[in-house]
Parts: sequence; C-alpha cells; structure tokens
Amino acid sequence: MSSKNDSGNISGMPPPQHIAIIMDGNGRWAKSKHLPRSRGHQKGVQTVRKVVKHCAKLGVSSLTLFAFSSENMKRSSEEVGLLFKLFLSVLKTETKKLKENNIRLKIIGDLSAFTPEIISLANEAEASLQKNTGLTLVIAANYGGQWDITESAKKIAIDVSKGLIAPDNINTDLFGRYTSLSELPSVDLLIRTSGEVRLSNFLLWDIAYSEFYFCKTLWPDFNEKSLDEAIKNFHSRERRFGERNGE
Repeated sequence: MSSKNDSGNISGMPPPQHIAIIMDGNGRWAKSKHLPRSRGHQKGVQTVRKVVKHCAKLGVSSLTLFAFSSENMKRSSEEVGLLFKLFLSVLKTETKKLKENNIRLKIIGDLSAFTPEIISLANEAEASLQKNTGLTLVIAANYGGQWDITESAKKIAIDVSKGLIAPDNINTDLFGRYTSLSELPSVDLLIRTSGEVRLSNFLLWDIAYSEFYFCKTLWPDFNEKSLDEAIKNFHSRERRFGERNGE
C-alpha cells in the first residue's frame, strides 16, 4: 500500500512541475458572509500567499495564477478599479517576500490597460526577481488565451515578413516559442475553484494535455490541504498524451 508524506502526496511521487489555477469565488465568498466584494478579493490574496508557499515547499517548478481575465475588464468600473488597486498593493508589498523565498516572478497579459505606475512596478518586480532560482510564479493579469494565441500569430507574421521564418517551417513547436509561457514547461495540472466547470479563456494553448481538477471550494477557503487533494487526484490519473498504453 502506498504511504503518504506530511504534505498529503503519495510518497515517492514528484509534484506536477507546472500547476495553473483559476482562482474563482472571491465575490461569492464575500456575499455568503454579507461582506463587500473587496473583502473577498483581499481574503483571496491571503490564499495566494499560502498556495505559493506550499508549492515552493513541494518542489513545484512553475505556478500560474489567473488574477483576472481580459473579460473581467467588462465588470463595473468600481470593481475594476478595486482590482487595479489591489494588484498595485500586492506588487508593492509582496516583492520583498518573494525575493527572500527565492521565487521568480513573471507577469503575462495585456498590461497596456493598467496605469503607468502599475506597469512600472510590474517591470521592476520582474527585474528584481529575475535571478531567483526557485519556483517561477506567473501572474496572468488582463490575460486571455485567445489574446495570447493572437499575439503569437502577429509576432510570427512579423518575422515571416522579415524573412526570418519560412511559412512552411511554422509548426506547433515553433508556434509555442512565441506564446507567453514559452520558456516554461507545459501545464500539468489545471485547478479551478468555486464549482464552475469551464476554462474561461485561460491558457488555451498551454493546457492541451493538462489534467483538469474542479473543486467546489471557494478560492478564499482554498488552502494547503486543498492543494494536496488536487495533487493526489492528479497522481491517480493515467497520462497518455494521446497514446494507447499497452497496445
């Protein structure tokens, strides 16, 4: 019988190298407690801290978090403004902690929608953590999977026009080198909280062979044990990548 270590994983099994999470349920968590939505987003940031720390402890190579999508920009100006302020606050307060814990930061998405102050802080945070060698934390902000694929296609078209690429040489490997997560391993495990069962335009290129895990836990209530359960479930899967084992 397989034994389990302290983290809850099956002993001897390596963690997924790349975990991606759609952090859903902040608003519903706040509503269930008769609190403003802002409290849900703030509590969600506390969960981010726990999950990042736990992933680093487990030896996960990359963690990509869906902070907010390009579709979220269609929400009320009040909530969008709140998300911007929260993002700015997190950049200001968390960079030092990330550096102390040897965590590298990468921010993906269309940052042009943000204020110059947020863009500047994002660039500074990435640069200051660039030499870290531990967990790579990716924050997807104003991000959409279709946007990512479209931007990649534009870059390839530009290089074709410059004669740097022959159209006949365009394949999936080449295309992947132009996406936002080009230097990271493919996503092994995609987690979505809150009970919703959809991808919401997240990392459409990178999750082609990911294992999906949907749980009813609202993001502010997600914790280390919740992550261990997701990883345990991941290890129970047979990953064939389109092949037929034993045939």
